[in-house]
Order: sequence, then structure tokens, then C-alpha cells
Amino acid sequence: MAQKFMMAALCLLFSTGALYAQSVDETLDQARQLEKQMKEAEALAKYKEVLKAQPTQLEALIGASELSSREGNRQKEKEDKTRYFNEAKEYAAEALKAAPNDANANYAMAVAMGRLALISGAKEKVAASRDVKKYAELAIKFNPNYGQAYHVLGKWNYEVANLSFLEKNAAKALFGGLPDGSMDQAIANYEKCRKLDPGFILNYYELARAYNKNDQQTLAMDVLRKAVTLRPVTQDDPGIKAECKKMLEELQ
Repeated sequence: MAQKFMMAALCLLFSTGALYAQSVDETLDQARQLEKQMKEAEALAKYKEVLKAQPTQLEALIGASELSSREGNRQKEKEDKTRYFNEAKEYAAEALKAAPNDANANYAMAVAMGRLALISGAKEKVAASRDVKKYAELAIKFNPNYGQAYHVLGKWNYEVANLSFLEKNAAKALFGGLPDGSMDQAIANYEKCRKLDPGFILNYYELARAYNKNDQQTLAMDVLRKAVTLRPVTQDDPGIKAECKKMLEELQ
């Protein structure tokens, strides 16, 4: 009798575990489908559901980080942006604890730190920018064909090349300066991203900005003409395409 009871208990335990795993897998799949449908707030909520059940689930941590960075970027108030970006950073940190050599986890941290840098004061911006470069380069180390990591490096070079006098002084005081960043290197990074990930619309917008800043308007217009023909993939892409069209009209 005791043996039968033990066997029944074990069967119940294993079946419960299987249902639990199935539920997590189903929720992950729902998150992926919502991302494909460009319903990113809903996808983020699904990734968070997974993390309530499995706090170290790597795909959910990375997804939650990347989508928190995007959601934060859409907010109007700095306080709301900061909250989302800090959440993105926390999710990425947990992902890196679980898988420090994972290219996607390192990329997620680079993006989160980059978003924080863009809304921070001089000292905080300089400090964050060092991490942007570090994690983007690690993402490329672990996946040399990671186009969007090259995009982050391009953005880093663009921003460092355009640091204000105050920000350069902060970099010198805090760290003895920053590694050199140049517009030419930004363009090279963006072009590398375009080669590896030709459908990444944000990269076209940033590449066109860099060409324009570098007094290469003809190349900027060529990039923008291509951008407006691309199919939207993320929730932000239609708006980015509209910005590309606007920039093209201004340059023509």
C-alpha cells in the first residue's frame, strides 16, 4: 500500500513538473509571437511571466532586457525612461550571471547601458559609455557576425566623437580620458552592421546621420532611399522609416 502511494506521488510530481515546463515553453512561444506581431509591451509582459516561474530563464531575461530598453526609449518623461533602462540593465545583469559568454546577454547589457548613457549627466554618461563599448565588443567576440552589436559600436563612436567639452573633461577626470571614437569608425561599424543585418532599419537611420555629419550627403541619401523600402520588423520601425523619409526630403 505504501509503495503504491509513493508511486502515485511520484507520478503526480513528474506530471506537475512536465506541465510546469510546458507552461513556461508556451509562454515563451507567446512572447516570441507577440514580438513578431510588433506588440512589444505585451511580449515584455509574457517574458516577465516566465521569469516569475523561472527567474534564471536566459531567453526571457534577454528578451525582457531588450524590450525594456525599447519601451523606455518610447517614454516621454526622463523618470520613466530611467526606470525602464535600469530594469533593462538588471535583466541583462542576471542574464550575464547565468551565461557570461552569451553574445545576446552581452548585447542586451550594451544596449541598456547605451540608453542610460544618452539620458545621463556628463559624469554618468562617460562612465556608462565605457560599459557600452566593453559589452558590445564582448558580444562580437562571442559572435563575430553579430550585426546589431556592430551597430552599438557605431553609436558609441558617433557619441564619443561628439562629446561636449564638459563631457570630455569628465572623461579625463574620471578615467584619464576615453578611447578614441571617430565618425569614420562609426560609419565603418554601421556599414559592417548593414552587411551582416541588412534588414535592421535603425542602423540605416544612424548610418545616414553619420554620413550627413561627415559631409557625405550623397551617401546619406543613398542609405535613406534604401531604408524607406525595408519591411518593418520591430514596433519602432514604421516611425524610424518616417524619420528616414523626412531626412531624405531635407537633404534633397
